[in-house]
Amino acid sequence: MVIALPPATVPPVALVPTHTVSHATPAPHGWTSYTVRSGDTLIGLAATFRTTPRALAVKNGLQDARRLWAGSTIQVPGRAGSTAKAAPRSTARTAGTHRVRAGETLTSIAARYGTTVPSIAKANGISPRSFIFPDQVLRLSSSSRASASPAATPAKARGTAYRVRPGDTLLGIAGRHGRTVSAIVKANGLRGTVIQAGQRLVIPAAAKRKADASNTFFGIRYSDKVVANAARNRAILADRQVPTRSQTKAMIIRTARRHGVDPRLALAIGMQESGWNQRAVSVANAVGIMQVIPSGGEWASSLIGRRLDLLNAQDNVTAGVVMLRALTRAAPSEDIAIAGYYQGLSSVQSRGMYSDTKRYVAGIKALRGRM
Repeated sequence: MVIALPPATVPPVALVPTHTVSHATPAPHGWTSYTVRSGDTLIGLAATFRTTPRALAVKNGLQDARRLWAGSTIQVPGRAGSTAKAAPRSTARTAGTHRVRAGETLTSIAARYGTTVPSIAKANGISPRSFIFPDQVLRLSSSSRASASPAATPAKARGTAYRVRPGDTLLGIAGRHGRTVSAIVKANGLRGTVIQAGQRLVIPAAAKRKADASNTFFGIRYSDKVVANAARNRAILADRQVPTRSQTKAMIIRTARRHGVDPRLALAIGMQESGWNQRAVSVANAVGIMQVIPSGGEWASSLIGRRLDLLNAQDNVTAGVVMLRALTRAAPSEDIAIAGYYQGLSSVQSRGMYSDTKRYVAGIKALRGRM
């Protein structure tokens, strides 16, 4: 969401967290050679050798955390009285790897292999609520299964299975099934609200709902007027043709270049905010691809000198891009500019970044590296 205080959406956990273990001396026992194995990640190795992803990247001259090739040799911190070859990779045994496919979550992967989300997270040095992405390679923990083969009969989840269709949103799915967004998020182990066509969700069994459940999102309650306006915008967009993801990507790149904004940064913002989905509308009435709230749209209109229609995909992207340009120019650093897009620049400058804002900034920067 743009300039929301408090934010209406909860961002995915950063791919490269800023709160990893840090040490005054990244390698107190010196450095030693390590042969990269299939499935290794910079984050996982940092956790294993008790250092930081940044320290490993600097030592090995890695500008792209993805450039870890199986069979290559890198330098890692040594252990007192031992070498990297003898150092344990994880407290849990591992059994093979899994390449993430579009729509998969840690919960669905754990169910497929008969293991648990915490086990997979621990094996890969990530949070159980981390955002995963297509083509990411995960090590599979075998602490609960002796084999990495998919379970013959996947574990049954309580509730009804649902396959996400193009244009679906969590709010829309929750409304059709008489559930709350938070209940679906919890049942599927989701961190954010971005879902993809083809993704499988579990619709939890019916539970008692509070009268104001439709006004509440991640513990934040919005007025009936805001929720009603969001529902109206959602209904309008449901009946409109919207650009495909590839068309949206091209639109963001073109618009960012026109206004002097880093296209990769704009793409990352749009991806994390909505998954490049113009039909996405949050409970707080953050609209479209760039998740712009009405007051943000008015600000963007004043910046560009014409009224922008947030329900129009091109205008929505333009609004997000010109606000990002203004934030980049006004903020003392890029991190603060990104934080301002999420939390509001004045709030960041007066209160500092909230913990979820820090995760948002790290997530955006990690996404930008993949664009």
